[in-house]
Order: sequence, then C-alpha cells, then structure tokens
Amino acid sequence: MNTDFARQQMVEQQVRAWDVLDADTLNVLKEVPREQFVPAGFEDLAFADTEIPIGHGQAMMTPTLEGRVLQALEPDSAASVLEIGTGSGFLAACLARLASRVTSVDIHQDFLKTAAVNLADSGINNVELVKMDATQQLPEEQFDAIAVTGSIQNFDPRFVMALKPEGRLFVVVGEPPVMEARLVRRTSESEWQTTTLFETRLRPLVNGSMPPQFLF
Repeated sequence: MNTDFARQQMVEQQVRAWDVLDADTLNVLKEVPREQFVPAGFEDLAFADTEIPIGHGQAMMTPTLEGRVLQALEPDSAASVLEIGTGSGFLAACLARLASRVTSVDIHQDFLKTAAVNLADSGINNVELVKMDATQQLPEEQFDAIAVTGSIQNFDPRFVMALKPEGRLFVVVGEPPVMEARLVRRTSESEWQTTTLFETRLRPLVNGSMPPQFLF
C-alpha cells in the first residue's frame, strides 16, 4: 500500500466530504501517520472510514468523526487540551500537533502504554498520559478545549467546569440509535452555550452510561 497516497485520499475523499473544511484540521490528518496507531493486523483499514477495534470493547473513531472533533475544537498553538479516552493515541497526536500541550486520560493502563509507544514513534512529546476514570474525577486544572472520545448517556456539567472561560467541549450524548454530537462553549462561571453539530453513534465511555455524579 502507498500509505502517503492512501492518507491523502482519506482526507480528500472522506473527511473533506463530511464538511471538514478547516485547513489546519485537514493538514494535520494528512501529516500524522494513522497507520502507526492502528493495532497490528489492521493496517489495511487504517484509512477506511470505519471503526477499528482496539480492545476492551473500544474502537478508534472513524477518520470523518476525528476530523469533525478537531474542526469543532479549533485548538491553536497556545491551547491546552484535555482528551478523555486515549485509545491508541491517534487523536491525541493530532491535537498535540495543533495545540501547545495535551493531557490524555484513560481508564485502561494498556491503552496508555500503547499510546505512549505510538506517540514516541511519531516524534510527539507534548502529550501527558494519565490513568483516570473521567466519570469519577478529572484533572484539577482547566483547559482551553476538551475532547470526549466516547459517548455519555447524560450530559455531565463537570466537563464544562473543567474548561477555561470561552473554552470549547466536544461530546457525544445520548443512546442508540441516535446520539447528538455537541459543541459546548463555557461563557461564564456557571453558564455555557450548546450547539448540536450532527447526529451520530459512538461507543460509550467506560461507565459513560452512569448518571452524572454532580448536577447543577
């Protein structure tokens, strides 16, 4: 397989076709070697618009959904980003190319170990990997952007509280067959604005179907 050509085709024929037009997003998806982040034996599917299983009932998001996440969050070179759900580390790698630094948390230690290797092999050194159940706790600092890579049954306001003022959150909320991909912007200490971007289906976070622990 000509991986460079396949990656370019993925971006131009799949991602761009799903209304991902932001130049920075398209460029980073062309540059980060997705084939290095898929599990062994799945290299031929690295550029297909399909979920790729990575273990524990979890999967890499499709390239089109990854593109929509990156475009919605608009991370810039000064941004601090929190990723909830590390998986193979691919989205963290893309975020790290666009932002100043990324903190990525996952409940599965083996995911974190694999992601660390994948990130190092790709020359990315501005991602901090942390073992954490985000349905129970979050890092103490606040972030400019947060990406939740698994769905949650009920919206959890704690994610908004982890944003800096004007920070942006991407999250998928609901239950099959229809879930909402939402962009949430924090507008004040206790207020936020929510925009529904599109309908989708996304595998849940571990414990993502549990009711939020804090209600406002």
